[in-house]
Amino acid sequence: MKKILLLLPLAALLLTLGCKKILDLLEFTVEDSQTITVPATVPLGQFFPLSPVAVSSTSRATYANNNTSADYVQDVTLERLALTITSPTGQNFDFLRRIEVYISTSANSSDQVLLASLNPVPTGATSIELTPANQKLDVFLRGDSYMLTTKVDVVKPLGQNVTLRADSRFKVKARKP
Repeated sequence: MKKILLLLPLAALLLTLGCKKILDLLEFTVEDSQTITVPATVPLGQFFPLSPVAVSSTSRATYANNNTSADYVQDVTLERLALTITSPTGQNFDFLRRIEVYISTSANSSDQVLLASLNPVPTGATSIELTPANQKLDVFLRGDSYMLTTKVDVVKPLGQNVTLRADSRFKVKARKP
């Protein structure tokens, strides 16, 4: 019984210190938006990579607004990636069978990982939400920019280029400095 009474204050102290550490962890989101173009010349029936697109990330400003910095980022995951057709008017996603979006630190880097995908793409939709790949994305949101590479499987010929707006939301966990 005496041992339990002696261990009780020690357990309370450890619990208090553990909770303080958890409270020092910040959670917030970084939201970025970028335009992706699917050229009218994409071959049909092939899984075809589009030209990589540089994204100027809002991460540094968001970190500063949350009183932290990229050095203190612990964990970044994709919460949402939505694609919306912005041009031509009246176009829907019926031309796509599947789509995958990859993220990398630069166009020529070997650190490319799957960010999100959708297979099959629903017909009649002008806006779609891809399924996140549940990757750890810390390295990509530490800098001012990252690259998105999109691969598409086009099943219907396009009469003209299709412009998509890609809206992403990343969940960030970071420590306070």
